[in-house]
Amino acid sequence: MSIKISETLKFECETGNYHTFCPISCVAWLYQKIEDSFFLVVGTKTCGYFLQNALGVMIFAEPRYAMAELEEGDISAQLNDYEELKRLCIQIKKDRNPSVIIWIGTCTTEIIKMDLEGMAPKLETEIEIPIVVARANGLDYAFTQGEDTVLAAMAHRCPEQKIEIEKKEKIDDKSIQEIFDFLPLKTKEKTNKSFNLKNKIPLVLFGSLPSTVASQLSLELKRQSIHVSGWLPAQRYTDLPTLGEKVYVCGINPFLSRTATTLMRRRKCKLIGAPFPIGPDGTRAWIEKICSVFNIEPQGLEEREQQIWESLKNYLNLVRGKSVFFMGDNLLEISLARFLIRCGMIVYEIGIPYMDKRYQAAELTLLQETCKKMCIPMPRIVEKPDNYNQIQRMRELQPDLAITGMAHANPLEARGINTKWSVEFTFAQIHGFTNAKDVLELVTRPLRRNNNLENLGWTNLIKIQKG
Repeated sequence: MSIKISETLKFECETGNYHTFCPISCVAWLYQKIEDSFFLVVGTKTCGYFLQNALGVMIFAEPRYAMAELEEGDISAQLNDYEELKRLCIQIKKDRNPSVIIWIGTCTTEIIKMDLEGMAPKLETEIEIPIVVARANGLDYAFTQGEDTVLAAMAHRCPEQKIEIEKKEKIDDKSIQEIFDFLPLKTKEKTNKSFNLKNKIPLVLFGSLPSTVASQLSLELKRQSIHVSGWLPAQRYTDLPTLGEKVYVCGINPFLSRTATTLMRRRKCKLIGAPFPIGPDGTRAWIEKICSVFNIEPQGLEEREQQIWESLKNYLNLVRGKSVFFMGDNLLEISLARFLIRCGMIVYEIGIPYMDKRYQAAELTLLQETCKKMCIPMPRIVEKPDNYNQIQRMRELQPDLAITGMAHANPLEARGINTKWSVEFTFAQIHGFTNAKDVLELVTRPLRRNNNLENLGWTNLIKIQKG
């Protein structure tokens, strides 16, 4: 008997609350990425407590972030906000002398209508250090959108592509063309294509990654004769990439829709809508899409992907046929679900706090194709999921693994459902071909733990918990 499999993705929308970290947590990884920056979070004691608890481990390393604590006098407008921020920024300049100070607005600055954007240009002129304002507050859908807000703000500070450079390139093109005139036609086309890629078509990748991972992705593109002209954010603020109408941009994370919109609308860049480079399948599709835009035939990608799948065999044997349920937390859910389906897992539901279907269109298409390829049902995608309803569905489905926020992990474990914190995927190195192993290492850890418990003779205890 043949089983009919749905050929379209099912989208639903509930009215659940957002159970997620505060977006000001983006400071944790961005201050490390942008080495010459200083982050100043403008908020209340609650924001300070959150930063202290979430990032307190880093305090001994003298991190490049601080808290501008709003008190009753600030909120009731009895104190001069500008003078207070000026005093703090002068102190930061004296102590650290950063290339840029990034003000992170919070819920309170939104509620009391604090004009950070109005104060920043005046203060920037006085202290002679660029000040970028990013409203990474708790009114966002997910904590990863804090990075989206910061990068969108930084996109406005990237240098403009100069017309003079374009004119010079045209002159160079002409002289190079004269040199290539004596070559055979095929050789000429190949050489011209390589020259065009390296000199005429700038490609900027946006999204914060550890330097090693960023280098790996740049190297993968270099193997296809594609030169990455810059990253947003760059390791140093002074190295921000040049943007303009002739620049192509491509994202590496699914939660950067605001940055993508800013780059297209405000900076007039051309967005390459590609799946995200998570897992061997996603990385290959990401590279292939960029190659297609630049009219390049990809070389050796199929073999490269196959090598990675071969190296993951031990993990694949463990996850094949297992089921997973995404409760929704960090906006990486669609990409992770697609990769796990390709690994042979069954995804019952993909909960996601918010989804920009235009920005994630290529990823959704790849998810659909992957489900058809693996001959499994399309998962239901639930935006703004209601956690109470989700728990009822999980009781019925009994998944082997739930990927969830920290708040729900222990209660679900107590009910016999294996869990994995979704925040771990945010901080782990999961992009590119070589880091696919790290994703499966995280996913299989609870499953391996259960296998070890069964081997120790704890099977009955596990059964009692599940009952």
